[in-house]
Amino acid sequence: MRPLIYTALAAASLLLTACETAPKVGSVSEPTYEQAQNNAFNLTNYNAVGELMRRYPTAPASSSNAPDSGYSASFIVATLVNIDQLEQSSTLGRLISEQVASRMSQLGYGVLELKVRNGVYMKRNEGELLLTREIKEVASTHNAQAVIVGTYAESSNMVYVNLKVVNPASNLILAAYDYALPLDKQIHSLIRKR
Repeated sequence: MRPLIYTALAAASLLLTACETAPKVGSVSEPTYEQAQNNAFNLTNYNAVGELMRRYPTAPASSSNAPDSGYSASFIVATLVNIDQLEQSSTLGRLISEQVASRMSQLGYGVLELKVRNGVYMKRNEGELLLTREIKEVASTHNAQAVIVGTYAESSNMVYVNLKVVNPASNLILAAYDYALPLDKQIHSLIRKR
């Protein structure tokens, strides 16, 4: 009988210990710096830029972004917009545009930063929205060889992203690339955040 009592007590002790160490429902651990550095969101957007520029037929990357390098025809990156409401963006659209511009610069392309230029219309909380009628004027004013525009569309479990390189003089699409992001909590918060 004693061995049975000892076994029951040991089992109860294990169950109580397991209850104490089990994670609480709803608790979320904070990401680490290593996880942030290896974030798939950044890598996916950077890879998309590489694929987009592989499809761009004319200009190889310049050796320098410096204004005196002789490479004056830069790119303009417009804020990605919601495909269902082309005059609206989100934190997601603005962030992807920033990452596109960063990656283009890292690859050696000249990228014009519109936020520090005078005379460029900035819609509050939206970013650099370039509608078709504005592309030619803005690109001509800033001597841009092309404009990168894009859209995103939300489904039940994905966000579909489209990037295009557009000729500002003719509005012809020179290159395009499509990719998808998982609609996880992180992406969802970037779409909804205002």
